[in-house]
Amino acid sequence: MAETFLFSIAERLVDKIVGLTVDEVRLAFNVKTDLKKLEDTMISIKAVLLDAERQQHQNDKLRLCMWKLRDIFYDAEDVIDDFKCEALRKQDAINHPNINNLKVRVLGSFCLPLSFSLKMSHKIKDINGRLGELATEWNSFDLRQCSDNRHVFRRETISFVDSSDVIGRDKDKENIISMLMKPSEDRNVPVIPIVGIGGLGKTTLAQLVYNDDRVTSLFPLKIWICVSEEFDLSRLLNLIIQSVNKEVRCDDLTLEALQACLRSLLNEKKFLLVLDDVWNENQAKWVELSNLLRSIDGLRQSKIIVTTRGLKVASLMSSICPYELKGLPFEDCLTLFTKWAFNDGDERHYPNLIRIGEEIVKKCKGVPLAVRTLGSLLFQKTDESDWIYIRETEISRLEQHENDILPVLKLSYNHLPSHLQRCLAFLSLYKKDEIYLSDKSSVFGWQMDFLNMQSKIKSGRMLANNI
Repeated sequence: MAETFLFSIAERLVDKIVGLTVDEVRLAFNVKTDLKKLEDTMISIKAVLLDAERQQHQNDKLRLCMWKLRDIFYDAEDVIDDFKCEALRKQDAINHPNINNLKVRVLGSFCLPLSFSLKMSHKIKDINGRLGELATEWNSFDLRQCSDNRHVFRRETISFVDSSDVIGRDKDKENIISMLMKPSEDRNVPVIPIVGIGGLGKTTLAQLVYNDDRVTSLFPLKIWICVSEEFDLSRLLNLIIQSVNKEVRCDDLTLEALQACLRSLLNEKKFLLVLDDVWNENQAKWVELSNLLRSIDGLRQSKIIVTTRGLKVASLMSSICPYELKGLPFEDCLTLFTKWAFNDGDERHYPNLIRIGEEIVKKCKGVPLAVRTLGSLLFQKTDESDWIYIRETEISRLEQHENDILPVLKLSYNHLPSHLQRCLAFLSLYKKDEIYLSDKSSVFGWQMDFLNMQSKIKSGRMLANNI
């Protein structure tokens, strides 16, 4: 993960350089120009880091370059922290004078500052030099400048699912269908949120419900919209209209015209609208869409299903308790794993591999996408050493494709603000499966000092809950 949060480190480092006070800069002679050079270089690198993060998985040289860059960033951050620590030490000596501090104040005005100044000046020049040496290699990658739009990744899903490929979700499907059958009791837009971590199968569950014959009979009109991370009202209205009537051309319509068009298409119609993969936590955006939908005649007969990873998203979109999707039981996971690892029926010939497969499945903690990812990696592989390798290797170290578990989970990581990205990376150093209580404020206290996040979060518990 280290090379994936360079943007966050660069962002923080630029803030630290800009935030140096005049007194802190004065601690070293002739460093103002070098600090300005470092700041300008950091801003230039930061501008293309997002593009670098996107390309690194297909370019080993770029990934190695980013590892080098990470080390330089950390060294630069240490230097800036040294300035701040020295300034605090001097201020403490002034505020709490004693015999030793008097010596520091008298002699330190000449000897210690000179030594510190030369050391800091040398370190900053060294960092600028290392960045300069890396510049030629960095520029060869032809990286493009782009804005901080890490969270806008339009993941596409469709309404169709082959039910024979789905294992262990029958009860969940029946529960959601039962919720759809209940009449709406208030004027609010009737929303059923399905909530769970990435990879649990929220989209799959919504697809199962969407394609059930009882649901088709209950709702003559069904609409499937993959929202993903860009909750743009005009785009959503356009997609809904196109889903209802593909002949309507609405690319150039104003928001007012889109609203009128949608009402004309949906008035007095009983429909099921699925909003899949919703990330929006901005209540104002949901209120806009909610108010527009509420203006449709006969809305109380219709229903909306929302799939999301966030309880906050669910709470602002619905007044009812969200349906929290849980992991699959071990036996269902093993069945799913076998389905992906073997051709139908072949597993009977390899009981030794099934025993190893049971241990592999335990690593997946009930997450179907993790089970499918590892099973597909072993498809048609009957050498026991291949299975042992997967069993002994962390999932993060295995080669994966776009729709496998790690790329899906990385969407959640990308969605965190930069300070929480760094904190999550830091917490990943804890031992696997260790239970860690978020109210251990004494431990979280020094973690927050380390990350300098007091202005962004109020307590260790809030930090843990945000992650």
